[in-house]
Amino acid sequence: MLFAIFLTAYGILGTTIALNYRIIFDDRIPWDAYFSFDNRAIVMTGGGFERHPLSNYFFKWIREFAYLISGGKKDDTFRLVLAWCSNFAVSLSLIQIYKYLKNIIALPKKISLVILLFFAFFTTNILLSFTPETYTYTLFFLVLFNYYAALKLRKEEKIPAVALALAGISIGGLTVTNIVKVYIPLLFEKNIFRNWKKLGNAVFRVSVSVAAFILLFLYRIDFKYLNFLNKSEEQFDKFSKPKITPLWDMIASWFFGGNVLFSDFAIRDYHNKKGFFYKALFMEVYHSWIPYVFVSVLLLLVFWSYFRNFKNKLVQVLMISIFVDIIIHCVLKFGLHTSYIYGGHFVFVFPLMIGWLFYSYKNNPKILSLLFSTVVILLFYLAFNNIFRMQEFFLFLEKYYI
Repeated sequence: MLFAIFLTAYGILGTTIALNYRIIFDDRIPWDAYFSFDNRAIVMTGGGFERHPLSNYFFKWIREFAYLISGGKKDDTFRLVLAWCSNFAVSLSLIQIYKYLKNIIALPKKISLVILLFFAFFTTNILLSFTPETYTYTLFFLVLFNYYAALKLRKEEKIPAVALALAGISIGGLTVTNIVKVYIPLLFEKNIFRNWKKLGNAVFRVSVSVAAFILLFLYRIDFKYLNFLNKSEEQFDKFSKPKITPLWDMIASWFFGGNVLFSDFAIRDYHNKKGFFYKALFMEVYHSWIPYVFVSVLLLLVFWSYFRNFKNKLVQVLMISIFVDIIIHCVLKFGLHTSYIYGGHFVFVFPLMIGWLFYSYKNNPKILSLLFSTVVILLFYLAFNNIFRMQEFFLFLEKYYI
């Protein structure tokens, strides 16, 4: 029932955009039409191999499926299929979050549903539900793998080499830096560092996974690995340059806040380097104190949960995963100026950590009531803000993308 609800709600949004506006896919616009997503480039080529090593194969299947339904045309039907594939992936991601809250953390249904609804209104889920991008499917694969890994760790079972290889290829293949997250759960397998045999077995499983990934990647680039190294360095230099916006505000407004709560929008002039000019939409930093309070409260809940459940290995898996993104984007500053598009890589950690916070106070009714009231207040503000901002998004579409 939950899957049908999300599929319907996001489906109405995506269908309206796909059939009435050309922003989801326009053959003349390769990148940045809205919020720096590279829809056309991703759909047609899978994106740059230096960041998305195997995504060309994945998006070839999606592209061919869309062509099949649209009769080979890049029209509104083509856009509709792309939107519904994204809708399907995001809706499935939400179901995996619910399963984690219900089956792993074992929260009461009422609390699980409130946390899930809160997560459903996140900026990341709203945008990715109709956007054909790597982040859309990365969100699903990461949530699915984290649920699977949690089941294995809870039962004190090993994650098989085949499962690690499949996760490495699917998750790392869509965005290369995420492959690190596949191996984090192995750090918490029972007695992994006390038994040489178990440690050796873990090293073997990781080696098999990494070897499978590298061989497929080298095959894609015709074994020209020096080209990959040069392109990676070029991309890092391009996307890590300091911006005028203060570092703290980029982190607060874009990395943490922008993936959850919409900010104001800014319109810029772009062109495709072939003579076609178009308008692009970007997020600005927050201009009011209220969003900063919202983000602060959300982060307080997350880190409160972390310290409260510090000895919980499942919590450590989640937090180490998000620390990987914090290092990449906030410390190394890679893509920090557009970090509101990277939410698919880590934003799912927020609802799960809130869920663990509820679990840690399961025998304290007063704290539970306080937490529940806080999440409900955050939910109402989030829903109001993001629905209002989506109306502004539609005004942008009406003016420039009919």
